[in-house]
Amino acid sequence: MDDSAVANPDQPDDQQADYPQHWEADVLLRDGGTARIRPITPADAGRLVEFYEQVSEQSKYFRFFAPYPRLSDRDVRRFTHHDFVNRVGLAVVIRDRFIATVRYDRIDADGRPSDTGTDAEVAFLVQDAHQGRGVASALLEHIAAVARERGIRRFQAEVLPENRKMVKVFTDAGYTQHRSFADGVVHLEFDLEQTERSLAVMRAREHRAEARSVQRLLTPRSVAVIGVSRNPQTVGRALLRDLLGSFDTEFASRYEAGDAVRPVYAVNRNAPPGAELDGVPVHRSILDIPGPVDLAVLAVPEGAVPAAVAECGAHGVRGLVVVTAGYAETGPEGRDRQRALVRQARAAGMRVIGPNAFGLINTDPERPLNASLAPHLPRRGGFGIFCQSGAIGVALLEAAHKRGLGVSSFASVGNRADVSGNDFLQYWAEDDATEVVLLYLESFGNPRKFTRIARRLAAVKPVVVVKGARHTGSLPPGHAVPATATGLRDATVDALFEQAGVTRVETITELYDTGELLALQPLPPGDRVAVVGNSDSLGLLTYDACLSAGLRPRTPVDLTTAATGENFRIALDVALSDSAVDAVIAVAIPPIGTSAHAFMGGRLTGPDDPEMGSDDPEIAAALLEAGARARELGKPLVLAHLALTDLPTRLRPGRIPAFAAPERAVRALAHAVHYARWRRRTAEAEETARVPELDRIDEPGARALVEAALGTRAAIAARTQPGGARITLPDAEARELLARYGIDVAPTLPAPDEESAVRAAERLGYPVALKATAPHLRHRPDLGSVRLDLTGEPGLRRAHRELDALLGGAAQAELVVQRLAPRGVDTVIGATVDPAVGAILSFGLAGAPAELLGDVAHRLVPATDQEVAALVREVRAAPLLFGWRGAEAVDTDALEELLLRVSQLVDDVPEIASVDLEPVVVAPHGLAILGARVRIAPLPVRSDLGPRAMSTL
Repeated sequence: MDDSAVANPDQPDDQQADYPQHWEADVLLRDGGTARIRPITPADAGRLVEFYEQVSEQSKYFRFFAPYPRLSDRDVRRFTHHDFVNRVGLAVVIRDRFIATVRYDRIDADGRPSDTGTDAEVAFLVQDAHQGRGVASALLEHIAAVARERGIRRFQAEVLPENRKMVKVFTDAGYTQHRSFADGVVHLEFDLEQTERSLAVMRAREHRAEARSVQRLLTPRSVAVIGVSRNPQTVGRALLRDLLGSFDTEFASRYEAGDAVRPVYAVNRNAPPGAELDGVPVHRSILDIPGPVDLAVLAVPEGAVPAAVAECGAHGVRGLVVVTAGYAETGPEGRDRQRALVRQARAAGMRVIGPNAFGLINTDPERPLNASLAPHLPRRGGFGIFCQSGAIGVALLEAAHKRGLGVSSFASVGNRADVSGNDFLQYWAEDDATEVVLLYLESFGNPRKFTRIARRLAAVKPVVVVKGARHTGSLPPGHAVPATATGLRDATVDALFEQAGVTRVETITELYDTGELLALQPLPPGDRVAVVGNSDSLGLLTYDACLSAGLRPRTPVDLTTAATGENFRIALDVALSDSAVDAVIAVAIPPIGTSAHAFMGGRLTGPDDPEMGSDDPEIAAALLEAGARARELGKPLVLAHLALTDLPTRLRPGRIPAFAAPERAVRALAHAVHYARWRRRTAEAEETARVPELDRIDEPGARALVEAALGTRAAIAARTQPGGARITLPDAEARELLARYGIDVAPTLPAPDEESAVRAAERLGYPVALKATAPHLRHRPDLGSVRLDLTGEPGLRRAHRELDALLGGAAQAELVVQRLAPRGVDTVIGATVDPAVGAILSFGLAGAPAELLGDVAHRLVPATDQEVAALVREVRAAPLLFGWRGAEAVDTDALEELLLRVSQLVDDVPEIASVDLEPVVVAPHGLAILGARVRIAPLPVRSDLGPRAMSTL
């Protein structure tokens, strides 16, 4: 039976209904292999017996504290029959065989079986052949998550002292625990609530496993191409040639002499005995290949893929590159085939690149690999490249070749059904050969995880991204993404990249411009730029481009068109030596008016100059000398040139980037400045940034209010409506909930008639405002729905009559009275939980800046004090808060504290789906929240705390 295809088809129907399907998960083990974790059912009796027979006597002794050679029928029944509440068993499965099990039994305070206790006894058993692969650690994460779901708060375990591996599993997990020793047994108790340390441990293990899984794909000891044809024009044949071409001459001679194990094999099910293609013996099945095969490249028709995958699994293959198309990109049926492919591969312990993939490349001279459709292996270098499109992959490789840039490894993964960009980011973080990461992304499978991984990587290596499919509805067919991630707003993506330190660019050209500068030059210590060159016009264009990019350029130094290399050398040395300069842009054109230098293809050459030059060796020598000086000083030096097309080649040994337009040089430098600033700010934040301890925080009270609101009849009814998962709280309940976190919303009193309005004003105190709160009129002062500065009863009555007539009745407009807020700047604060990325905190100025111009800044939650301070200052209209044109500055300290309170609220109470505060009037002293809306969801709309599991899209 294929365990990956159906959970447990042999399970009795009366129990199948209770089977917790959502507990099933594919996991990566420490060595990069895959396995499946799932509940144990009565149908697993045979598997359990077979598993136990493979366990050593010592491991059995460690499990039962006595010799226990075999399981009795009663034991088998006990270990396979569970109620999935008080008694739960999970198994780790590879190729439909158990390799490990875990079980918990709920107990009461006296250690007896219980239906209501919050403790449980837990015990593990791992086959000896799989010990050391991180199996027990993965099982502990999953059984703990199951227990928390079932109301269990603490595990107890008894372990023999000599079973040091098991003791280490518990102690290394990071949970809060108590350890004791009695009667020759170690007794462990540990709380199941996640801690910062347990999360750190889990993510460190995830990082190692994912990095190792990619390393196994890139460094196979042997490769088989399945689907090789005698026709040299076929994809399979091209893949075979590319693989053979990736090995150096020394290896090829050893291969031909038979001194090395053949690393490349060809498979064609119709091959006659003894057939060869390109000097490689052809086998009819991978099962016929003598010896192990680590990587298989599949180029067979879609209908033949399942059989090929099954044979690969049976042969012990570790990874697959599936170039075959016909999967999710073709529609729903193709998506089902794609999911079946991934389940089948993972169940056999294999990872999948693709399907519909362009392939994998590794330029490591010790283990070169070209398992792709690229005809040549790129030169060795420091760029790690990942993309989701084969066409873009070709463009990226071609661009690297033309620029003379080297690649460490490359992956173009097609539909990205299994191995994703997140996996490669984990690998590149550990790969010393990779200096800069270049990504072309069209979709996110797990945006929140991408942010977490990219942030850690960007702290040590630049990550530069082109994001395609920016607009809703343009997601390429075949991409495996959750429904929640298909409509990610571009502003949300920008917020993800900003907090992760990822540099976002617009084009492939800009991707390489920025990556080249980051790879070849030191990070700029600031944004002060000197412009030096022999063209006043080109210098001015560079100066203007710097201003537009947010840099601080100095007045360009014009050396005139007659400048010599010596003039360049002196001027560049002066600029670089200036402590008020952080970066230098040299601009150069060929000297005009001399026969030695002429414009390529131009009409300025004389009759004695048939050869048109495109180089200036003197300028090149000066730049090379300046480049060495720049590296000593830790300042980047870049060149913007016109008509000197051969000059970049001369500068390549000095690692000086050269751009054929000043705008390109400036954009690349601006990205480097922004990235360097992020690196400095992040390093500082690790020491100083914090989430402050705020007063007036009542988390239990807030949770109780939300639980009560979710239990109302209206909330239950809303869950059944299309799109009704989020429920808007009534205004009074929203104010009460916000008050639990010190967020005080100015009270409003209904004013359905004049007398009610007058009584409300007397209760609140004059001056007051009268405004409409009906949904179609809320926050629409342009419709005349607000009257301010009402200082007495006559004015209030007159305003009420006016709005009653203007808006079609006071009741329909839902008029309310509110005490007038101090004058200040109207702002808007929001927190929205995007299921794909988590909670996002937003800030902008109310009205046209936010609504018309989209001038809103975002940060991921939880936000630190430094992040909210940056958030307030990031919007373009921020000068209005700080005394623009002589106005009095407002209380930004109070504003930042409010942002922190909103951030903490949505972080602490996961059922809160959104909070909108509008307007928030920030005065010179304090602020007033005049409107609030809170929506909640019946279930948590995000969680990044669960056990490690691979995507099941």
